[in-house]
Amino acid sequence: MKKVGIGSDHGGFELKESIKEYLEELNIEYEDYGTDNEESVDYPEYGKKVANAVVAGEVEKGIVICGTGIGISLAANKVKGIRCALCSDTYSARMSRAHNNANMLSLGGRVLGVDLAKEIVKVWLEEEFQGGRHERRVNQIED
Repeated sequence: MKKVGIGSDHGGFELKESIKEYLEELNIEYEDYGTDNEESVDYPEYGKKVANAVVAGEVEKGIVICGTGIGISLAANKVKGIRCALCSDTYSARMSRAHNNANMLSLGGRVLGVDLAKEIVKVWLEEEFQGGRHERRVNQIED
């Protein structure tokens, strides 16, 4: 894997820092697009920063985190070419890659424990897109 982009608002900051440590354990290079502390910020800014980096090819995949993961995923999905999946379990993470070719993962910093979040990230990063009939559907999403 080339590099993962990661970003969060204040509600996802603590989990983002834990995920960064986990990426280092996995020897996965990452670029942190902020925020840098728990002071209140607007999640759309950080969702879009990571999404734009994915589309530009600066990073291969993106992980974004806010309090629930909902708002930041909505913001990321506004960027053409992004398929950001909000996942709170490993099965959804696996299917988002295998069937939907999600290029971004969204997590909820206030709704997930660190250990489960790490499991979700690992599964999501390891799963490959299956293509085939799913390719047609992904193309329909892009259109």
